[in-house]
Amino acid sequence: MKNFRFGADYYPDHWEQKTPEETEKRVRTDAELMQKAGLKVVRLAEFSWYKMEPEEGKYDFSWLEKAIEILAEYGIVSVLGTPTAAPPAWLVRKHPEVLPKGPDGIVRNFGGRHHDCQSNPVYREYAKRIVTQMALKFKDNPKVAGWQIDNEFGNSHWDLCMCDSCRASFQKWLKKRYGNVERLNRAWGTHFWSQGYNDFSEVFPPVKTPCGANPSQVLDWKRFHSDLICDFSLDQTRIIREICPKSQFITHNCMGFSDIVSYYDLSEQLDFVSHDLYPGGYWRGRDLTPSEIASELDGIRGVNGSNFWIMEQQCSVTGWENMGRAPKPGQIPLWAVDSVAHGADTVVFFRWRSCTAGTEQYWHGILPHSGIPGRAYDEIQKLTADMTPVMERMESALPEAKVAIVRSYEQGWAFQAQPNVPGLDYYGQLIKYHKAFYDRDIPVDFIGEDADLSAYDLVIAPLQYLSDEGLAEKYDAYVKAGGNLVLTMRSGVKDRDNICDDSRSLPGVFANLLGISITEYDPLGRARVPISFSTDCGKVSDFHSAPVEILAEKWADVVTCDTAEAVAGYSGEWYAGQPAITVNMRGLGTAWYVGTEPDENALNELISVIVEKTHILGKNSVKITHSVGVEVTSRVKNGVKWWFVLNHTGDVQQISVPESLKKEAGSIEDGKLKPYGYAVFSGPSDIEK
Repeated sequence: MKNFRFGADYYPDHWEQKTPEETEKRVRTDAELMQKAGLKVVRLAEFSWYKMEPEEGKYDFSWLEKAIEILAEYGIVSVLGTPTAAPPAWLVRKHPEVLPKGPDGIVRNFGGRHHDCQSNPVYREYAKRIVTQMALKFKDNPKVAGWQIDNEFGNSHWDLCMCDSCRASFQKWLKKRYGNVERLNRAWGTHFWSQGYNDFSEVFPPVKTPCGANPSQVLDWKRFHSDLICDFSLDQTRIIREICPKSQFITHNCMGFSDIVSYYDLSEQLDFVSHDLYPGGYWRGRDLTPSEIASELDGIRGVNGSNFWIMEQQCSVTGWENMGRAPKPGQIPLWAVDSVAHGADTVVFFRWRSCTAGTEQYWHGILPHSGIPGRAYDEIQKLTADMTPVMERMESALPEAKVAIVRSYEQGWAFQAQPNVPGLDYYGQLIKYHKAFYDRDIPVDFIGEDADLSAYDLVIAPLQYLSDEGLAEKYDAYVKAGGNLVLTMRSGVKDRDNICDDSRSLPGVFANLLGISITEYDPLGRARVPISFSTDCGKVSDFHSAPVEILAEKWADVVTCDTAEAVAGYSGEWYAGQPAITVNMRGLGTAWYVGTEPDENALNELISVIVEKTHILGKNSVKITHSVGVEVTSRVKNGVKWWFVLNHTGDVQQISVPESLKKEAGSIEDGKLKPYGYAVFSGPSDIEK
């Protein structure tokens, strides 16, 4: 990932003029403006299948070659997107069976994007054919730096395809997983509601039914579909690996906490992962909060624990039919520097110029529809001049985290099938716990269940709903060796097949580790119960009561302490006085259990207690003082640490920075950071010791 810092997503085919000469003139104008703005890389062609193959078997890459050549004259290299997210009309007309079918049985037709079934063998062959032709054409082109496979796997496929081809592929996948249908019946508990199967051919995807769905079937369907997407991608990465030189990298633009496909699995075939970041995405109805932005970035870094690209960084108003708010002055560079702060080595803005046709006419770019540079261009030009030299020195540097949050796609899929109570959201839990550390300037890694835990002083594993002896033993070994582990409500409930564990009381396989038992619980839903960190809750004399009301939300486990001690207890309901949060000393470490979803006040109190007892803050503290709304984070490499100070507010903020730190970038005067401003400092990584 060398020699790239900033770039833009560029679509020269959107700007064809009446003559080739006029087209070339426009591309040259764009390339010159990009060069002046400090942009070094573009992504092209990920939705240009028709332009490259206007008729079956007739390929035209001349327009793309010309654009790549002109861009290179201005020092800009290209990343090519394989165009398989938007098959052309001629293919759909000839093979309508390639269109996806939703769980309602309705076919999703041509006219948007992602109108493809990724299991369909006919479509797979056409996809491999266009990728092969692209690879052969550009394999020897030194101006092509790498490849992006497809575009945002899972986007527009939220309901997943459930056509006949997917059904047959699902059956094949199940046969490979279970071997025989008797094992499938046991794993899915098909004795319930007369759902037993005599043959794999009788199994359907979880289509719409008159009433409910088998949660074990839904979980396997999610697993299958993730594997299917990875396999669809592998068709393309294999072709590029076989044809193109190793110098041309392969990536994919992921989408934060989107969970249609496991990014852990997908990343195994990529050189690095990329991310699409839209803090002001119109579809949410609000901007992302600063901690939510950080959680997405930490999450994508955690896919394979290394640096990443931002392949689409918001640079203006977003919108399809409707539009979101305009970024405020300073927010465009602030968001980009935020990405860098969390591990991005290259940031590519989406898009270069606002397009005039199609669904995304109002998804604005660096340039407006007129193509005349304005505020976005000016801000990015200043940003690249300021940050490029710093980024060159810190390339491959990473945040240094001693706290990890376990992220599991399978746990999330299980809760999609059965949320347990309204509003209980697996990813919401991850983000909530992440925020508690973000607010304390404590860096966090997201890791998978298979990750090595030994590098972390504290591991948070929310909602370990699906479990087995192997996972329990792994967590137990980590704690006994001196680690500090936090498990939460709804842990140890089910086996890996999504079947309730009837061999023991909750928390199931984690009971010995946690030193507790749970024989009753109260699914609170929208109700709330007060809790207290007071001496009324058992052996907690060294803990203190919170100065504000703190509440348990959504769920309440009624906990009995065996070897554990109570940290907090319920102050209301029929289980008043019973423990809600516990800690168990085990070996050299501690195992904490949170039997509810704490509200923000309760979680802050809990994390304060855990941080104090595990000394995490002392190991990660940053000697930069600041007010609320200012983020401080860092990256480390070869004994050098870079501190990023990011003002996410619309007000001037006062910060205090040690004199020993060297200012590298940004604008700060007399300790004052302007609204939506940033500053970067550097110094020895052990400066805090």
